[in-house]
Amino acid sequence: MNSLYELAKEKVTVISGPYGSGKTNIAVNLAMSIAKNGKKSRIADLDIVNPYFRSADNEKMLNDLGVQTMIPIFANTNVDIPALPPNYHLLFTGEGFSVADVGGDGDGAAVLGLSHDDYVEAGYKMYFVYNRYRYITAEPEGALEVLEEIKRASGLEFHGIINNSNLGAETTEETIINAIPYAEKLSEIANLPLLLTTCPDWLDVENTVKITDITKKLF
Repeated sequence: MNSLYELAKEKVTVISGPYGSGKTNIAVNLAMSIAKNGKKSRIADLDIVNPYFRSADNEKMLNDLGVQTMIPIFANTNVDIPALPPNYHLLFTGEGFSVADVGGDGDGAAVLGLSHDDYVEAGYKMYFVYNRYRYITAEPEGALEVLEEIKRASGLEFHGIINNSNLGAETTEETIINAIPYAEKLSEIANLPLLLTTCPDWLDVENTVKITDITKKLF
């Protein structure tokens, strides 16, 4: 794939991955890409377990771009209560395309299982965000365990892998290139296609898709 926009093949695109994988940044970039391509776009913050990197942090910017934000009532407050957005049903029934940002473990993915039939009926694609430079997914086998845990909890199938291996501001061309064999190994053992490798927009790495570091860091 040559762009994130190509991931939006069905009504709902589910982006999931372990804490620190950069899944929220991928979800936000995807929602923006859909809107910039002239399509109705919305993003639902369904990460009810780890409220540290939130699409809610970018609500005004996304709304200005024409992206509808669907966020829990208590997002960006001192109240930490797991909750779904009040307009959650629009994920499946709203005009255009929806992006779901989902927590990347069994507890986080359980929210998908609650609406399993809605995802199937609306049409969905679910992608696993892989970052080789996070402890739990440093080896492909560890990433596979997380992937399988999400599948079991959600009852939904993954359709591909997004290699988002990075070290934040310290990412270099070598950082990205050196992680590709690990992503390819995960693709092999998970029997899923490696759809794309991302690259921070300040670098130029051949055969990668550039993304912007948008999500606000809260610590």
